[in-house]
Amino acid sequence: MPSTPRALRSIAPILLALLLALPVLAVLGAWLPWGQGDEQSGAILREMAATVLPDYLLTTLWLGLAVAIGAAVVGTASAAAVTLFDFSGRRQLEWLLLLPLAMPAYVTAYAYTDFLQFSGPLQVWLRASFGLQGRLLPEVRSLGGAIWVFIFSLYPYVYLLARTALGERAAHLMEAARLLGASPARRLRSVALPLARPAVAAGVALALMETLADFGVASYFGIQTFTTGIYKAWLSMDNRLAAAQLATFLLALVVLLLQLELRAQRRMRFATGGVGRAGSAEAQPMQLQGLPRIVAWLVCGLPVLMGFALPVLFMLRPLLADWSVLPWDRFAQWAANSVRLGSITAVLAVAIALALAFTVRRRRGPLMRAVVQLVSLGYAVPGAVIVVGLLLPVGWLQAAAPDMGLTALITTTAVGIVWAYLVRFCSVALQSVQSGYARVPTSLDDSARMLGVGGLALLQRVHWPLLKRSTAAAALLVFVDVMKELPATIVLRPFDSDTLAVVAYQLARDERLGEAALPSLALVAVGLVPVILLSRTLRAR
Repeated sequence: MPSTPRALRSIAPILLALLLALPVLAVLGAWLPWGQGDEQSGAILREMAATVLPDYLLTTLWLGLAVAIGAAVVGTASAAAVTLFDFSGRRQLEWLLLLPLAMPAYVTAYAYTDFLQFSGPLQVWLRASFGLQGRLLPEVRSLGGAIWVFIFSLYPYVYLLARTALGERAAHLMEAARLLGASPARRLRSVALPLARPAVAAGVALALMETLADFGVASYFGIQTFTTGIYKAWLSMDNRLAAAQLATFLLALVVLLLQLELRAQRRMRFATGGVGRAGSAEAQPMQLQGLPRIVAWLVCGLPVLMGFALPVLFMLRPLLADWSVLPWDRFAQWAANSVRLGSITAVLAVAIALALAFTVRRRRGPLMRAVVQLVSLGYAVPGAVIVVGLLLPVGWLQAAAPDMGLTALITTTAVGIVWAYLVRFCSVALQSVQSGYARVPTSLDDSARMLGVGGLALLQRVHWPLLKRSTAAAALLVFVDVMKELPATIVLRPFDSDTLAVVAYQLARDERLGEAALPSLALVAVGLVPVILLSRTLRAR
């Protein structure tokens, strides 16, 4: 029997990957005969095609197209300004432009709604000051309002990748173009933008994946997207097959975006190679004075103002106006639930990531690469798809064995929600751990084996001391993502286990925006931690 533990260690990563891929497999399996998809799927699909599906598709496409254009313009312009030009305040704006990453999009939506709606302070003041009547501003809760929120919440994805691409090569080549007599406008058009195009495409794909996965903004603004349609089909209509079919359409869109992002990343690696550090160091950003400097301030300052500063100020207003209406007595319980779920998920995600990364390091091959790719897909899967994919097997088990206790274990305890978190965020931990492993030379493994250290002892005595920073970063990223996660939490959370994200959504939906400010700002404060660490890392390069 000595080979049994080795066989278990060999099959464990595959079982973990299948466990994390179960929601996606269940959604696809709902179309098969054993998923009862053969009898009703055609009729339901035809009915949806004649009623709600065109609206879902059209709204989602318009939203995605507008967000893609807006995020590309804002992110690329700000990245070019801080990378290719030098002006007073540039160093501060470099990291300030990252701050909207700390703001969940639904929190930004609550803030703008509270301030700009018909009964908000701005319109009330305008009517009182100028004697005006009626609505003075466009309706915030609309497709246009959602586009505005998403653009200024998600442009940092484009900004980060475009800034990296431009910083590695564009300044050097623009200096060469200047020596050849090219004007500044031609240098930007013919050198900088083509170099940044793959990075911009990758950033836009990431922003679109976040847009498609969103539930908070779309539901709060009453926009009919695929995500809100999935929840409506499951919770309001009690039609699991319709929810599964909508989830499949959404999953197909996400897969297309993921392929676009991966293709753009490959082009980015090709485009940014081959320039030494010396050449980049010799090229200096173009100095701006006068009107161009003011334009650069506006290009970089407006996204920070719209995506972070104003939403925070709008949320602080009700906090400072009346502290007594805030739910201080229940805030500690909400925060404790969020911290508990985040901590459990972070520990489990890091453990799974370490196990998978260690196995891949010891046994490289197509099978292990496929396992890692399967786990890495989780972050791209929207929370609504994960919810449907977890609840579908629960329904099948309940129908097959009503007395089985597994259904209650998934739906009434923290098991189901932690499982959903792991499906969604294990890839975040895995990427961080693998980046740490990339800095550990394989020669250390060979030396350790020559000294008789192998198996788990190799991980414990050699790898772990070198991976502590990477695993800590992985745990922090997963923790923050869990704190902000809304779609899966709002459905799968146990009874009496409301989190800060769920409470903020519920209070805002009930028009208690003043009370929603406290949990919303707490989420922003938590989200600032990885953003600050990221800005320090970028400045250290």
